[in-house]
Formats: sequence, structure tokens, C-alpha cells
Amino acid sequence: MLIATIAAVAQPKREFRGAWIQCVNGQFLGMSTEKMQSTLSYQLDELQKDGCNAIIFQVRPECDALYQSSIEPWSRFLTGQQGKAPSPYWDPLQWMIEQCHRRGMELHAWINPYRAKTKTTSQLAANHVASQHPERVFSYDGQLIMNPALDENRNYICNVVEDIVKRYDIDGLHIDDYFYPYPVAGQSIPDKKEFSTMSNGITDLGDWRRYNVNLFIRQLHETIAKTKPWVKFGVSPFGIYRNKQSSRMGSNTKGLQNYDDLYADVLLWINNGWIDYCVPQIYWQIGHPTADYTTLIEWWNHYAGGRPLYIGEDVERTVKYPDPSNVNSHQLPAKMNLHMQMRNVKGTVLWYAKAAVDNVGNYGTLLREQYWKTPALQPLMPFIDGKAPKKPRKVKAVWTSDGYILFWTAPKGHNWKDKAEKYVVYRFEKGEKCDIDNPAKIIAITTDTFYKLPYESGKRKYTYMVTSLDRMQNESKAVKKKVSL
Repeated sequence: MLIATIAAVAQPKREFRGAWIQCVNGQFLGMSTEKMQSTLSYQLDELQKDGCNAIIFQVRPECDALYQSSIEPWSRFLTGQQGKAPSPYWDPLQWMIEQCHRRGMELHAWINPYRAKTKTTSQLAANHVASQHPERVFSYDGQLIMNPALDENRNYICNVVEDIVKRYDIDGLHIDDYFYPYPVAGQSIPDKKEFSTMSNGITDLGDWRRYNVNLFIRQLHETIAKTKPWVKFGVSPFGIYRNKQSSRMGSNTKGLQNYDDLYADVLLWINNGWIDYCVPQIYWQIGHPTADYTTLIEWWNHYAGGRPLYIGEDVERTVKYPDPSNVNSHQLPAKMNLHMQMRNVKGTVLWYAKAAVDNVGNYGTLLREQYWKTPALQPLMPFIDGKAPKKPRKVKAVWTSDGYILFWTAPKGHNWKDKAEKYVVYRFEKGEKCDIDNPAKIIAITTDTFYKLPYESGKRKYTYMVTSLDRMQNESKAVKKKVSL
């Protein structure tokens, strides 16, 4: 195994550090409630040590639910049988929100919008949308797909999302790379009838399919923003937008294309502000013959800077291949170096969480000891809210029966845009410059209004600084407090 060496590296103060936890691979099938909770707890603990600050958790793989829903059936990927509730009963989404927030992580609920049945599912529940409305789905490569051309399907998916956003304290709503199905040789999408009867004057089939998906993305964004404007809407598209042979602005690649093959015009969504962040799945290695990683990260950095850009990373593939410039190392250092060079790249999402937790190729160790060693706030999204909350009030150190505690009081705030949701605590040595732009000085990001001080003998002087964070992690001015520990 090629192992990268640990070296000092500058840490950004704001960075999205995410990981996907999926269920559709069956990793939780057959697990008891207790076993699944302990498995997830272990994964979250390890990811927290690695520096992760966001989890993207799959809750709707095939028009089903890993949460309590009155609209769709319980997922078979949770209980083994679609429509069967977990026993002992629990709500995985609610539980994950609580667990992530307790660890200072965001929770983004991940849904697959159009897929109604995976290849491996043999039986649908009576209340499943494909059981109740078979005319609204089509069969393709052993799957059932909700027809993107139908208004009632767009409305249905948006109703499902509105229900999730309204009832759960999620930080984001995330959709993956499945729009129209991935093309399979010898099969065609059965939508010619809809194209002939509801084309809206569009004469090209590809343009019409893109139009259908565009309508959905815009409606979904509006649904989320109307329900809870602070919930971020993110999309994780396939890693190639278009190849140069298809478009002058395309990348110098030769793979499947979002625009032409999946009918997903991702750049239109970014440039129109219909999504809040984008995570292209650049899963290939540096030096891949038809989809080179360096080529693609540079392309997305150049064209997709209109919204925060995070890169989807394949953990196993990254450590499988040597760095072409340093054959004694795998590719994580080279890829992270590329991230730092890209002005518009604001974070990373790991595919997938378990690979990082299992520390394949020393990946997790490198994150926790180098690349994600210091804490990070979320990237700013001024297009949602760019105004900082007021600073904490009444910051003071008090002796209590539990020890020496730094207390403060929440600032006044009238709505979600200016209320403090969390606080950042910084610590500086005597004589050290009090610079809150240095993430190495962050000792806590907390929802509490107190912090237990590490008192020893009272002979060393420190300056603590506390700031407020609102829903979008806009940061207030700092309040100083000098203490002797």
C-alpha cells in the first residue's frame, strides 16, 4: 500500500467537509435497530475525529422512506421489506439529525428524486407511488423511473420534499446524479408519446428532456426556499458536464455527459441560482485516459463558480492509484493540492463514508492529522443570508461546583437571519496575536452558552474570544475575556 507522508499544510477557516452515508448498497439490511444505531454512531465518531463537518444521509432511494412518512412507505433498505416499520421503532432521519448536531455536524437529507424501483427490489408496497399510479412511471433496465415529463410527478416529489423540510431540522436537501436514467445499450426511454403531445413547442427531444428536468430543479428550489429558506439545496451531478467534442466549452474528456446523456443542464441551474451548492462526482484518478481528474477539477473550477463548489471524491480510487509525480505516494496529497489551487473549490464530499472510517490507504488518518486537522466553519452563502448576527453578551468566567466555566448570553435576534444558533470559542496564549481568522485557535464550535475552562494552577494567562454564528454560519464580531489558568 502506498502511504502519503504527513506534512504541515495551511488550513482554511471555512470549508465543507462532507461524507455520503448511503443505504441503497444494502449495508444496513438485516441489522437490528440497536446494531444500525451503533454502526452509525461509530461512523459519526470516526468522521468527527477526521474533521468532517457535514453528513449527507440517504433517506429516499426509491420513492420510499428512512423516516416517518405519511406519503411514502418505509424503505426495504432499512427493514428488509418495503412498507414494514422498523422494530423496535425508530426514525433514522430524526436520530441522525440529533446525532450530527450533537457532534457539530450539518445533516443534509439525500433523496433520489425520480427512481421508483431499483433493480434488486422485487416487491412494492401497496401505498408506493408506482403501485398506485403505474401510468406515471416507466420501466428501464430493470428499474422503474418516475416520468420527468409529467407535472404530477414534479408536484409529487416537491410535496415529499416539503414534508421532509417542514418536519425535520435538516441543514440541507441533497439530490444525486440520477435524472433521466443512465443510458444502456439497446434500450430507449419510452417517452415518445409525451414528447408528441406535450412538447411545449420544443422540437428537439434532448432539449425537451432537459426542459423537463429544468422545470423540476427550479420548482424544487422554490419549494425548499419557501418552506425553510435556510435549508440549502445541493446537487451532486456526474463528473462530466460535456465533452469538448460535443461543445467548445466542454472538458477535454470522452465520457458520459450530464447535458447530453442524463439531460441535466447543471450549469444552467448554477447560473440561474436554482441550486445552493454543487458537488460534481470527480471519482476518477489523476491521469485517467478519458476522464482525467486534473482536467475536470480545473473545468468545474472555471465554469461552476456561481455557487459554492465542493468536489465529490472517491476514497478507494484515490488511494488505489499512485501520484504520477510521486510514485511513492497515493493521490490524496496531489488531489488536495489541486483543491487548494482552485479559487472556487470550497470543500470536499467523500464517497463514501465507510471507506474513510475504515481508513483505507491511511485516508482517514491523513484527514485528521493534516488536511482536516483544524475545525472549519461552513462556506458562506450570502445569496441566502449574508448578514452576521450580533456578538455574544455578558461573557464572564465563573467558578462553579463543576469547575471554572466561561459563560455568555445569546445576543438579541428577531428571526432566523439574525438569531445566534452556535458559538465559536477561540483561545490565545499570552502575548499571542488574537486573530480569529486562524482556525487553529478554534477550541469549540458549540450550541451551548458556556465552555469549561481547563484550569490548572492559575499561573498562565490566556485570552478567550467568543463569536456568534447564525443559521448560515455568518460570524459576529468577537468578545474578549482574559483568564488565568
